[in-house]
Amino acid sequence: MFRRTFLALPALGVLAYSGIAAANDISALEEAARKEGAVYSVGMPDGWANWKDTWQQLTEKYGLKHSDTDMSSGEEIAKFANEGSNATADIGDVGLEFGPIALSRGVTMPYKTTAWDQIPDWAKDAEGNWVIGYTGTIAFLVSADVANPPTSWADLLKGDYKVTMGKVGSGAQDNASILAAAVSLGGNEKNLRPGVELFQKLAEQDRLLGSGVTPALMERGEIQVAPLWDFNALNYRDVVGKDKFKVIIPSDGSVTSGYATIINKHSRNPNAAKLAREYILSDAGQINLARGYARPIRFDHIELPADAKEKLLPSDQYKAARPIDPTLWTSDAAKELSQLWRDLVAPKM
Repeated sequence: MFRRTFLALPALGVLAYSGIAAANDISALEEAARKEGAVYSVGMPDGWANWKDTWQQLTEKYGLKHSDTDMSSGEEIAKFANEGSNATADIGDVGLEFGPIALSRGVTMPYKTTAWDQIPDWAKDAEGNWVIGYTGTIAFLVSADVANPPTSWADLLKGDYKVTMGKVGSGAQDNASILAAAVSLGGNEKNLRPGVELFQKLAEQDRLLGSGVTPALMERGEIQVAPLWDFNALNYRDVVGKDKFKVIIPSDGSVTSGYATIINKHSRNPNAAKLAREYILSDAGQINLARGYARPIRFDHIELPADAKEKLLPSDQYKAARPIDPTLWTSDAAKELSQLWRDLVAPKM
């Protein structure tokens, strides 16, 4: 249980908690950020997770000029490392597994926000070097034309519909789908084989399609069932039409990952970067993310307006989901995944 200390933070619309920064610290941070006048991000484009609203509000409230360069998590970390003290970026958004990697590369600047106590331990670095702002959980995107829609991984083997998977071995979404399937069958981060074998059986039934999922393919009727991050599935569903697709979290097991902000150790606008993280984890910032189909990490601590709430799935769908171990993709099991897929699944597709 969290002990709340009600301190006014009118500009951010958040609550401060005992043991965390007081309101006057935030005022000082705001003033310093205003003097810097800009914040430059990487991997946080307007069209992803509704970053557009957050950047616009930071400009309107604090006068921060902003621009983003879109790139992958690995590219963000490499940019921070390669530029060093000649930094051109202040803050980035990386997949959960890349938070510890960024820390090990020595490119992060720690900062704990006023809502720090509301962030689960699995979703943050203890010293504030990275922190998850929103999560993704593997879900099934299911066409309304499927007669017996699957609600579990076990159900997949009973159907006659096609299941679409993408870049196993290199795509985080597809790798997480394998892990989620493995978890449902007793596997884990160190034993992904049960998940691969489930898809092997689908391939043997001639029911596995090796391609990505796009709204265009959905509209053409080429997607029947596909495991995706919930935020992607919900977004695609709404693009095509809510009556044409369902989004379901598998009842026998799923996994939750997320995206974490990292502040560049050599940031030229460090206060603006810290203020941006503060705002992302504020009520207003979390609502912005929800409006972009991304489940806010502080979901249980904020009151979402109706228009944001309808973009997300009910909490009870997530009962069988658990967080991913962020060290997964640097483990031997993950390195073996591509080979397992090539040996067991690809020859049968």
